[in-house]
Amino acid sequence: MSEASASHAADRRELTAAQRNAVAELLRVSPVADELGRRFAKAGHELHLVGGSVRDALLGRLGHDLDFCTDAHPDQTLAVIRGWAESIWETGREFGTIACQREGLSLEITTFRAEAYDQVSRNPIVEYGTSLVDDLKRRDFTVNAMAVSVPEHRFTDPYGGLADLAAKVIRTPGTPEESFRDDPLRMLRAARFASQLRFTVHPEVREAMSRMAPDLDRITAERIRDEFTKLLCGADPITGLRLLVDTGLADHFVPELTGLKLEIDEHAQHKDVYEHTLTVVSNAISMEEDGCDFVLRMAALMHDVGKPATKAVGPDGRVSFHHHEIVGARLTKARMKALRYPKDVTAQVVKLVGLHLRFYGYGRGEWTDSAVRRYVTDAGDLLPRLHKLTRSDCTTRNRRKAAQLAADYDALEDRISRIAAAEDLARVRPDLDGNAIMELLGVPPGPIVGKAWQHLKELRLERGPLDRDEAEAELLRWAREQGVIE
Repeated sequence: MSEASASHAADRRELTAAQRNAVAELLRVSPVADELGRRFAKAGHELHLVGGSVRDALLGRLGHDLDFCTDAHPDQTLAVIRGWAESIWETGREFGTIACQREGLSLEITTFRAEAYDQVSRNPIVEYGTSLVDDLKRRDFTVNAMAVSVPEHRFTDPYGGLADLAAKVIRTPGTPEESFRDDPLRMLRAARFASQLRFTVHPEVREAMSRMAPDLDRITAERIRDEFTKLLCGADPITGLRLLVDTGLADHFVPELTGLKLEIDEHAQHKDVYEHTLTVVSNAISMEEDGCDFVLRMAALMHDVGKPATKAVGPDGRVSFHHHEIVGARLTKARMKALRYPKDVTAQVVKLVGLHLRFYGYGRGEWTDSAVRRYVTDAGDLLPRLHKLTRSDCTTRNRRKAAQLAADYDALEDRISRIAAAEDLARVRPDLDGNAIMELLGVPPGPIVGKAWQHLKELRLERGPLDRDEAEAELLRWAREQGVIE
């Protein structure tokens, strides 16, 4: 058998497997989907399961969120589902979408569309269409341009989506330029699907992404953020990240990533800091315990972005990046703010970036118990993630050095455990609370109490737990030095 024949035979086997997956998945949801289809047919309208729902059914991973398209307009859709749906949402009405829920399934029903951007503003122009095939042509990729009619279960695939699904390739129904001109965010979605599905982006699509990358500037930060988050939480984010950099898309919303390619790692462990960063992301993913940890992945991605601004070459020719963790934390905060990430998520990532170098030096025997307490206290709830990030950052190819770093961190974690067992490090507090401070000093609530509390906390970190008499004596000594009492 020729190589080409063997390839076609393999494709046929994959198509057959995909079709079996689809039948099994559709049978699972068909009681609701078919019942809804019959209601639309009775009202004189078409209804088709479409897009990601068909793709996921073919992949055997259909969830509880189903997407449909129809020739019915929103008002007509509402008339069909009222009294049948358990709940209804009209938040997407301006885009032709009505959502509802039935028997644990979330259903989105969208009118056939002729949607395009005006290529000036950032908002889509929504026009209703009349044809299923035309609606499918306006979808982003061929693997999302398939439909199954309900209740008939007629399969529609005018643009070869099933073959592309079997070949694991990302292509557009029309030309890539037409697709990306309609919605430039689709360029980022191509990288996201490469990450999520482990698919390859077709060369023509990739070339168009490179040429049209500046068009991404028309898209709102929130939409970019959502796609980027999905990409980073995909099964293979490294492929997606490389696509962003290689096509120039990253330059338009996370230029710090591209900037890393220019910096040589100070230990000459990798070709550049960019490659080191991708390795750290991969390492961090391998340490996740329950699905994607976006905070950890984002911290791994951004941990060295301060290096370009702090690069220095010493007299001996060695490259250094002193305080790059401080600069990196500041850059990370600015970038995540620009992408409109929630403040609490941003704060966690920024703290991890700022702390990721703290461990280095421990192996030289410089850390006192006080330093360990501060390490734990400064990390707070992020300590488990900091452990993972620090270990992930060890990418040296020198086996002896890697083993030593791992042993040093094992020793630090053991030491943290021992001190924590004795001192309850998770809740380091001064040995006297605010009420005791006010009573001993004879002062009302106010700034003095806060300063005294902070002094006692610093003392607690430095010396460990004090007994009551020692704590009171230290408080009185401090109060005399500060002129609070005579």
